[in-house]
Amino acid sequence: MDKPFASRLIAWQRRYGRHDLPWQQSRDPYAIWLSEIMLQQTQVETVIPYYRRFLDRLPDIAALAAASEDAVLALWSGLGYYSRARHLHRAAKIIVQDFGGVFPREFDRIMCLPGIGRSTAAAIAAFAFGERRAILDGNVKRVVCRLFGVEGWPGEKAVEGRLWTLAEDLLPEREIDVYTQGLMDLGATLCRRSRPDCAACPFSDDCVAKREGRQGELPAARPRRALPERHTAMLLCLHAGEILLEKRPPSGIWGGLWSLPECPVEADPAACAHSLGLQVRPLSPLPRLTHTFSHFRLHIRPQPLQVARRPARMNEPGRLWLPLAEAREAALPTPVRKLIEQLETAGDASQTS
Repeated sequence: MDKPFASRLIAWQRRYGRHDLPWQQSRDPYAIWLSEIMLQQTQVETVIPYYRRFLDRLPDIAALAAASEDAVLALWSGLGYYSRARHLHRAAKIIVQDFGGVFPREFDRIMCLPGIGRSTAAAIAAFAFGERRAILDGNVKRVVCRLFGVEGWPGEKAVEGRLWTLAEDLLPEREIDVYTQGLMDLGATLCRRSRPDCAACPFSDDCVAKREGRQGELPAARPRRALPERHTAMLLCLHAGEILLEKRPPSGIWGGLWSLPECPVEADPAACAHSLGLQVRPLSPLPRLTHTFSHFRLHIRPQPLQVARRPARMNEPGRLWLPLAEAREAALPTPVRKLIEQLETAGDASQTS
């Protein structure tokens, strides 16, 4: 390259990069940390309304640490990858307990917080404290793989090691925040996964992938494997305009969220409801729903049930009866919220009074 990579990237970012993202207006490490966690595996456009709502309700570390897990998950509901929210909540408690409520400046301490890996810690350190650290998120991996012609899937240990070495070697001595934002912007706006805008790229003449016409091949895709298929039945138990929710276990899929009682698809839904102490009659079934996770596909058979008589104990630990409108606002997985909305649209709620 006729001019150092970093200086060219910084100049490009100042002229063409993104400058109006809500988290760019602050050096507050809490706001930056929140944005970096939300942006993990989630696009900017999706994150922005969640970010603003979260900060409005929980404006600082102390507020987040003092909030209930249900409140945190409710604010996160619909954003997916809920372990991020649980880790964020747990990290806030650690910061309050161990650091007096002040976000740590030291890189190693940042990286030790739950839910924060090397790249996320580096981004927080760069944006909040101006520390010279390399990032290597998905966008940056794509940029470096194409620019330098790095072969292999970036998830492989050897390939990732080479990418980290290149990322470290490219770092500038100053303006690390602008440089880091430039890398993110380059990957998000020009060096996209599909249809990259090579004509507008400041490194088009130096890019191995562009020169060899291999933009579609680099970086190499994850080795394909068939997604396992899982099946479950979900019971929408209704009584007097309210629906029964159950708390999910704290770990695993949808950990800590409110969901619907489940039973095997081959089981009789009424019998499953009876095991919960409910006398029911089936209502019109809802259409089946499929939800795809990163590592399996879940097929849901939803069955609305009219509860004839509610148990004497209205809300047992781990169970909650809520009006349908309130249930939609609870900390629910996206498929469960969709089922409740379908139920209201279908008009079954009117049969429960």
